[in-house]
Amino acid sequence: MMKTVMERFLNYVTYDTQSNPTAQTTPSTPSQLAFGDILVQELKEIGLTQVEKDENGYVYATLESNISHDVPVIAFISHLDTSPDFTATHVNPQVVNYQGGDILLNKEKNIILSPNDFPSLNQYVGQTLVTTDGTTLLGADDKAGIAEIMTAMDYLVKHPEIKHGCIKVAFTPDEEIGHGASKFQVEKFGADFAYTVDGGVLGELQYESFNAAEAKITIHGKSVHPGDAKNKMINAGLIATEFMNHLPKLETPQSTEKYEGFYHLTSISGNCEEATLKIIIRDFNSDKFNERKQFIEQLTEQFNRQYPTKPIELTLTDQYYNMHLQIEDKMYIVELAKQALIESDVEPLIIPIRGGTDGSGLSFRGLPTPNLFTGGHNFHGKFEYIPVPSMEKAVDVIVKIAELGATFNYSR
Repeated sequence: MMKTVMERFLNYVTYDTQSNPTAQTTPSTPSQLAFGDILVQELKEIGLTQVEKDENGYVYATLESNISHDVPVIAFISHLDTSPDFTATHVNPQVVNYQGGDILLNKEKNIILSPNDFPSLNQYVGQTLVTTDGTTLLGADDKAGIAEIMTAMDYLVKHPEIKHGCIKVAFTPDEEIGHGASKFQVEKFGADFAYTVDGGVLGELQYESFNAAEAKITIHGKSVHPGDAKNKMINAGLIATEFMNHLPKLETPQSTEKYEGFYHLTSISGNCEEATLKIIIRDFNSDKFNERKQFIEQLTEQFNRQYPTKPIELTLTDQYYNMHLQIEDKMYIVELAKQALIESDVEPLIIPIRGGTDGSGLSFRGLPTPNLFTGGHNFHGKFEYIPVPSMEKAVDVIVKIAELGATFNYSR
């Protein structure tokens, strides 16, 4: 008997696979390796071939073609890790037959998932939802994607009457900390193009992502007793706050949407002697992205001119780029997914990713990879939830892409 996508998902989220941004290993946590072993065993049980987990924790598998003519090799990819932004230890998923109104996630702590705060809930009255218990994130990002790919592959194996070409599957570590594509074996994998199943709400199809960089700003101060500090002290913490005050007030995540870029302070720490700022820089437009980086560089130079000690040290690192630059001349990949959505009775929601996926890095490594929905909402926090019918539709779309891939007109 074939497991349902909900059964798989409820099992997968109980495994703690949070990545660790400070680790120097790949994967960044041993729990991802352990979860990868479980997926390897399941892939073999389903009937996929060339199943392996490499030394860096990447899981690969193949669904062999059941047609005689050559068609492009299509891949589906999701990530093993969950976000380190919020605790994911002892995830206890709750299955809710949603009839509207508030959902009490945790009675003891009075944690409520309310349509007043999250109006999207109103779309799902009468549906089965999976929520958190209010104490952890859920992990739909991206355990839902894994469950959906697994279920789709299981269905295709059990329904050989559905004709398809060679289908590749991969599950990657450390996507949440920006390293999911870094050690992916693109050439060995052998796919012509791929789809990450790592998006949000029902119908999302995304082929544009941010250009992304991180600025690490270290401020070296001079600590002197405050009673004897005149003309001697250089307060690194105070300079840090002054630096942040020079950034555009309305160009932050909470003040931007759609194609608008931003600066986002992700961490601030320090004291009089030394302080550190970490700022991520995001923009869809390449020219504006470069202007934002130049602004940070110029602001650093401006502050250093104010102090004879030149106290600010800047490290500026590019993280990923807009995948559209690698997909714009291969839009048949998007058209194939769009047709699959329509034939699965899902309205395509073609929007940019206000973030990045493994698809960003993979596209620039020669594997063009747009992003498909998982169905989830409110990722990375205790109010995360996912409607089961949306997960089921994601399975339908994956199956349909595989089916259409055997006959699709790639000259579009």
